[in-house]
Amino acid sequence: MKIRYYYKIVLVCLVIGFTGAETFAQAEIFAPIKELIKAGSSKDMVKYLNQSVDMNLDGEVNTYSKTQAEFALRDFFKKHPPKDFSIVHTGSSKGGLQFAIGRYLSNGESYSALIRLKEVSQNYLIHEINFVKE
Repeated sequence: MKIRYYYKIVLVCLVIGFTGAETFAQAEIFAPIKELIKAGSSKDMVKYLNQSVDMNLDGEVNTYSKTQAEFALRDFFKKHPPKDFSIVHTGSSKGGLQFAIGRYLSNGESYSALIRLKEVSQNYLIHEINFVKE
């Protein structure tokens, strides 16, 4: 009876450990992007952009090339300079896309942020990024 109890404890610890490791890995993937958004650095975000990026910047929805996305982000950060950015939740879809939901603050305005990453040549690149005013 005691052996079953110990097996249950070990099983629970393993499940928690694996879940925690996945969450940590997702947070690690988004860490550099989070810091660049906090800094409003569209120029440095280029290395994290996919060749084509779906974007919704304050209601303006488009698909941009990597270069166009840099300019669109630069204009967004210029109009809405970052005061703070935090990631509230991370996860992954069944198709393997990693996503983060965050909160972007600028001049008393709050935006919901969604960032979706796609694995390309063993690197995670921004496939979609949305900033929607709350």
